[in-house]
Amino acid sequence: MMDPPKSNRPNALWLMSRFAPHLALFGVLIIIWELLVRTGVITTIMIPKPSSIGASIIDLYFVSGTIWPHFFITLTEAVLGFCIGAAIAIALAVGSSLSDPFRRYVMPYAIVMNVTPGIALTPVIIAWFGFGMGSKIALAAVISFFPIFVNTLTGLMQVDNEREELFTSLGANRFQIFTRLRVPAALPLLFAGLKIGLTTALIGAVVAEFAQATAGVGVLMNRFSFQLNMGASLATLLSMTLIGLILFYSMEFLDDRLVFWRREERREAVSRKRARAWKRRAETSGRTR
Repeated sequence: MMDPPKSNRPNALWLMSRFAPHLALFGVLIIIWELLVRTGVITTIMIPKPSSIGASIIDLYFVSGTIWPHFFITLTEAVLGFCIGAAIAIALAVGSSLSDPFRRYVMPYAIVMNVTPGIALTPVIIAWFGFGMGSKIALAAVISFFPIFVNTLTGLMQVDNEREELFTSLGANRFQIFTRLRVPAALPLLFAGLKIGLTTALIGAVVAEFAQATAGVGVLMNRFSFQLNMGASLATLLSMTLIGLILFYSMEFLDDRLVFWRREERREAVSRKRARAWKRRAETSGRTR
């Protein structure tokens, strides 16, 4: 396989050599799948034809547009639940990293929440928050809480004694050491937890929709399954996958922008950008004098 180009933007030839084998394999698998269903080796009640799934996708998204209200409801539930769970998890992780007694009291409850199956909590949460969007947001928040809490706490508890001694020798106080040393050092683990938490929030929202709801991709998939419309059911399942990809790569984009020093290309780009900004600032201050 060809080596990636040295420039920041890969050229078309490298992209083709990188992804062409995967696309070819995927195309072969789709053709085999289609032939097996058409020849009767696989029944359509169990697994529909790829062409049926494709036709259902076109209908759901572009002809009838049935998927869009459900798509955005599930996306909203997952994002809101994630934001609530992440806010609580980060706040508790920061408190736990700063206080040993606080950590000893918080950790048992966090572990209990993690080991309790989210599906088992669904009826209780629905009883508390009702059949509307609130129960889906609550379950998404509960399920997304633990990976964010553990990763954030682990990152904040990693102490580099030499760097802390350097900060102390320069006159930094505890707040400055925490915000300018420990927090940036914890960001890679924090974002790893956020990526996991964001995708598990989607799981929580969909599980709650399966249990009881009137709208959402989980509800739509249930309807198609009960109608034995397996093509539309799998098309809806792929819509769940699309929501997960949107959420994951949104967080990946933020990770790439905020934790830029982990990647050489991003680090060099940010360094060049900041150097240009400092140069413009120096030229402007020189002219004003």
